[in-house]
Amino acid sequence: MKICFVGLGSIGQRHLKNFMLVAKDYGINVNIHALRSSDRGLPKEITELVAKEITLESCLDHEYDIVFITNPTSEHISTIKRMAGRTRNMFIEKPLASDADFLISDLGLSREGVYYIAGPLRYSGVIRKLKELLPEERVHSIRAICSSYLPDWRPETDYRQSYSAQTEKGGGVAIDLIHEWDYIIELFGFPEKACRLTGNCSHLEIDSEDIAVYIAGYRNMLAEIHLDYFGRKPRRSIELLTEKGTITGDFIQGSISFTDGRRSLFMKEERNEIYLREMKFFLELVLREKNYSNLEKGLSLLKLALGKADE
Repeated sequence: MKICFVGLGSIGQRHLKNFMLVAKDYGINVNIHALRSSDRGLPKEITELVAKEITLESCLDHEYDIVFITNPTSEHISTIKRMAGRTRNMFIEKPLASDADFLISDLGLSREGVYYIAGPLRYSGVIRKLKELLPEERVHSIRAICSSYLPDWRPETDYRQSYSAQTEKGGGVAIDLIHEWDYIIELFGFPEKACRLTGNCSHLEIDSEDIAVYIAGYRNMLAEIHLDYFGRKPRRSIELLTEKGTITGDFIQGSISFTDGRRSLFMKEERNEIYLREMKFFLELVLREKNYSNLEKGLSLLKLALGKADE
């Protein structure tokens, strides 16, 4: 199987290692090409996996079984268009793009194949268990929060130089932390209406927004979503206010707790397990030659996150 990774930053390296683990489980021989925009050295464990580094020009001379798009968000659409004729299977790091001013039909993709936008929290133990519980619950309101301190994300690098800090590279909490909307839609579908406020309100030296707050309306409930880059104590959780009480899913603790007397649930899983589950899901689609695309859904999700759902 011939694979191309476009971008091998920290996220791309994680996907590469996980893909190789899953491919090994399936007994698949893999030949990895890497198209990089940086000349920074790669860890030895990554260089040993890459058979060949290619240039932007030479990539058009190859056909690939899968292309992984893990470069900066602002470059996703141009990369998808460039690689559309080189493969029928793409794994695209979230979000799909940094703006929503395009049509999926203009990307030049095949009608057959797998075009998949990542969303690893969908595969977490918390979300998997909530999906089992929800049919028995009457939810009146949702509160979701993702709050953490951007300089702590990658302590070995200057946060001011990260893509998260730069609007032009696709940074900002609205799309950088699009996971919250992604899993809410996985659980409840798209809201009927939504509004948002964003800002750059903290001391962080960035030009992207460091806070976004949403209010969304469903037929029988409301949702509140809070995202920020400046919370000193990391928090990532969802609260479901139900007829029986409050259910809290804590992604950091890997737990679900209840106020109605039920015992708390604890999902024992390593952090990387959710990425392995996702990679297995993707690879099985490719191996079974399924025609699958979540790009239209991903574009609608992006419009929602950007406050453009009505456009």
